[in-house]
Amino acid sequence: MENKTFGQKMDEFLMKDNTFILLFMGAAAAIFAGTYMYLNFNTGAFNDISIVAMLREGLDGGDYAAAAGFAAGFLIARILEGPLVGLLDIGGSLQTGVGIGIPALMLSMGFNLPFSNFFTALLTGAIIGLVISGIIMIIRKVVPDGVAVGGTSIMMGAGNATGRYLAPLIIVAACQYNVYTGIGAIVGSAIFYKWGKEITGGAILGAMIFGGIFL
Repeated sequence: MENKTFGQKMDEFLMKDNTFILLFMGAAAAIFAGTYMYLNFNTGAFNDISIVAMLREGLDGGDYAAAAGFAAGFLIARILEGPLVGLLDIGGSLQTGVGIGIPALMLSMGFNLPFSNFFTALLTGAIIGLVISGIIMIIRKVVPDGVAVGGTSIMMGAGNATGRYLAPLIIVAACQYNVYTGIGAIVGSAIFYKWGKEITGGAILGAMIFGGIFL
């Protein structure tokens, strides 16, 4: 009998359906708890600034329609898309859907118990993750083999493609914050441009490194 290496055993473990559900539950719990942190301490949300602003608008004005509608729509689309494509967009399904959409729906209905403390938020997120991952696995089982998925692979990269236009805004924001972070953002962008990489990452890393050294 062939003895399997640790790497082979790990690969088999990660490819199991139950492992996907456990990983999804853990990620959902962490992201939902991050939203709890944001609601109570104004930091910790796992999402884009513009999407978090929708939730903030609901918190300040009491109207959660924008956050709930936009984010919940993303969640539903990703749940349907994931089993067909074979890839799950974490930004749409977890960060936007679980982190903003579901909390906005709960808050709009006055359901504040999940946000009463950190551990309740973790448990709520894990339960949400269990339900969503279960739905995804059911869809995956029901869809016949060989079904064409059309252009869904293009949709997977749409969010990433728009990220490249954030670099100038990041550089400007870094310059406004501090001269050192601004220089770091410019240097990082230049290095990444030279490497042929997206300069957004270079701007962020450069600002963080220079800020950590000189501030």
